[in-house]
Amino acid sequence: MSIKKAFLTFVLIVLIVGFLIPENLQIPVEEATSKDWNEQSFWYEPWGKSGVHKGIDIFADKGKALVSSSPAIILYTGELARGGKVILSLGPKWRLHYYAHLEYSAVKRWQYVKAGEQIGLVGDSGNAKGKPPHVHYSIVTLLPYVWRIDGSTQGWKKMLYLDPGELLMR
Repeated sequence: MSIKKAFLTFVLIVLIVGFLIPENLQIPVEEATSKDWNEQSFWYEPWGKSGVHKGIDIFADKGKALVSSSPAIILYTGELARGGKVILSLGPKWRLHYYAHLEYSAVKRWQYVKAGEQIGLVGDSGNAKGKPPHVHYSIVTLLPYVWRIDGSTQGWKKMLYLDPGELLMR
């Protein structure tokens, strides 16, 4: 078997395994329920500089535990202008989970976390300063769902951004 064929076989196996890992999403804020976010907020517009709200805001007291919504590998933890303190993780089904406006991040890059494991604290950092504490939670698929594209504002991005509220309620 050639190196190229072996590499492509390896990549294919890794992709398949990523889809086979059960996702079993859970709400990423301790003790939160679906009543703690507005189900209409996903893809709401107009929404600040981003134009469209590509996630949900889960409201909770400042300092409440933020938990990983799925088993995941932490890809990034740091600070961004709009998101404030943020965490980005890679979970099953090749989906990125983005948590923003944190008070504190308790994880490091490349760390593996289990679903339900504490990864930080709810806050109001970034452009949420002075607003009620919450976690902005987005899910992005790395394998585009092209059938979701539509003519709405930024409708082409719907192939990448999934509605966390809908996925959490399954």
